[in-house]
Amino acid sequence: MIHFVLHDAKDTVAVVVVEGVKAGMSLSGWIMDEDRMTSVDARQDIPIGHKVALRDMATGDTVWKYGIDMGKVVAPIKAGEHAHVQNIKTKRW
Repeated sequence: MIHFVLHDAKDTVAVVVVEGVKAGMSLSGWIMDEDRMTSVDARQDIPIGHKVALRDMATGDTVWKYGIDMGKVVAPIKAGEHAHVQNIKTKRW
């Protein structure tokens, strides 16, 4: 089963595409550009359509999604955590 998708292998977050992701689950993900699989263990519950962190990120790091710079980390994020407005902000303002 595919739990999340990402476009580019350099992406640091991916989009959860199934309901019911719970902390402790082992998640499988599809890297679309390379047509290969990857995995991460969920550390938190993550709603469908939200982002899961694929690696640890520190405050100030760039967040990569769909192969582009989509924001900056404003609070540390561990791989498998819910990556959302509580720890990521746009660089636009």
